Amino acid sequence: MTSDDIEIIGVGMHPFGRYTTASLKDLNRVACVSALIDAGLGVRDIDAVYAANAMAGLLQGQEMIRGQSAMREIGIERVPVTNVENACASGSTALRQAVLAIRAGSADVVLVAGVEKMFVEDRSRTLAALESAGDLDVISGIGLQFTAVYGMRLRKLIAAGRLTVDDLVAVSVKSHANGERNPYAQHRKVVSPEEVLGSRPIADPLTLLMCSSICDGAAAVVVARRGAVPVEKPTIRIRASQAATGYTTTGNEPSLTELCAAAAYAEAGFGPEDVDVAEVHDAMAPAELIAYEQLGFCSPGDAGALLDSGTTQIDGSRPVNPSGGLSSRGHAVGATGLAQIAELTWQLRGEATGRQTQRPRIGLAHNNGGWLEGESAVSCVHLLERTDPWD
Repeated sequence: MTSDDIEIIGVGMHPFGRYTTASLKDLNRVACVSALIDAGLGVRDIDAVYAANAMAGLLQGQEMIRGQSAMREIGIERVPVTNVENACASGSTALRQAVLAIRAGSADVVLVAGVEKMFVEDRSRTLAALESAGDLDVISGIGLQFTAVYGMRLRKLIAAGRLTVDDLVAVSVKSHANGERNPYAQHRKVVSPEEVLGSRPIADPLTLLMCSSICDGAAAVVVARRGAVPVEKPTIRIRASQAATGYTTTGNEPSLTELCAAAAYAEAGFGPEDVDVAEVHDAMAPAELIAYEQLGFCSPGDAGALLDSGTTQIDGSRPVNPSGGLSSRGHAVGATGLAQIAELTWQLRGEATGRQTQRPRIGLAHNNGGWLEGESAVSCVHLLERTDPWD
């Protein structure tokens, strides 16, 4: 069996944002029940669960059985529940584990769920939890956050003439404009270039309106072996599911995202030119520009020109982050990868009301996580295909 034999039959989300009175179980319940309803299934139809979360141990004190406790609350018991923690790529890693389980023949229908509750009374605890996604032997005690890592990368690209500050501002404006159209997004407000540039400095050249923020949310996906469940909605198949781990580099080797994307394209049997819509990991909105190059959407140094061309706008020929991306839809860490998959599924089905792109057939999800010295700790790339013709 290959990934092509696995279908996405249901997706659901709890809107991303700040939910001071909602628990992890509350957020998870909304996403999972929505995904099951979308799939036309009940809890007894699920053969296995992969539950993604990154911070509940540090922020809510719930370790070891996070998935089991959340799933029992919605009536899923007895079947194997596997907890997945893999930094910001926890959700996409959980999806890959579900794909592997179905390929192996150990399950026909699998629920994949991701949940995160980052708002707690003491904000410093959340920031410390985020810092723990880096190699502490390298960053402990120096206060290095991901914003600083992105800032250093962007400064190098600007100095090399590959990006401009205007590019960083323009992609941030695009992110917020898309988020405003997404009912699941955390930040639903259009912003001007002047507002982006004039917002509080975070890590030069990044400003507040270029960055994702603390976020609560949940997302869920139901995947099944082809033919296991009758489906009336357009068929969405998983054509590739790849993951890779950061490695020691001299700086001359391909990036982790490039390696992971190349493996995904090889598995699917097509290339970046075939991608119609993409959700990419932009914890800082300008990281979308870096992804353009690493995913093969343009040549090195051409990211700004690609953005200026309108190609990556919602009405362009290859929209990127129609959801608003991590920086505007929100980055509820353990749920982010599955939120990307939910968005692409809605796009490929033609159900992304208010932000629908132009009849896409191939969707790409790119989700990175953590930080090792000089590189992300993990990268996941999934490729989805709508196999039914558009009317």
